[in-house]
Amino acid sequence: MANSDQYGANRLHHIGFVVAKIADEVQGFAASLGAYWDETIFHDPLQKTRVTFLRTPCSTDPLIELVEPAGEGSPVIQFVQKGGGLHHICYEVADLDVHLRTMRLQGGVVVRRPLPAAAFENRRIAWVYTRQKLLLEFLEREPAQRVSPASEVVSELSK
Repeated sequence: MANSDQYGANRLHHIGFVVAKIADEVQGFAASLGAYWDETIFHDPLQKTRVTFLRTPCSTDPLIELVEPAGEGSPVIQFVQKGGGLHHICYEVADLDVHLRTMRLQGGVVVRRPLPAAAFENRRIAWVYTRQKLLLEFLEREPAQRVSPASEVVSELSK
């Protein structure tokens, strides 16, 4: 069994729910969870989504993310067409590239390579589908200090 030390003390950052339209769903989510919404919505053209975050009164709780498709090419459009709902769990990790290699060794499939995310001050995120059929998002804790040679990263992710 893996432990958090092996990944640099990962932290559960947020739980993502896909909705058809944030404006139609956010108040219901906030009321159900006793959460606060600051009314900030981020548009992420690389992810082709719009996202917003809710905070619960407990500062150590993970955020709740609502994800809305932003156009026809959005990767969550089919999920919305099936009714939306719980979509993913996101962990913040110390070294995204190392973590993705580890997930791959455990049988995970990298379904979206690292990209900067508008909602996270352009820190990179990546997506992994696990052998247990979990969709996990990984967010780098700090912006990458070093840039791996593109061929090395692509080669590693495509194995």
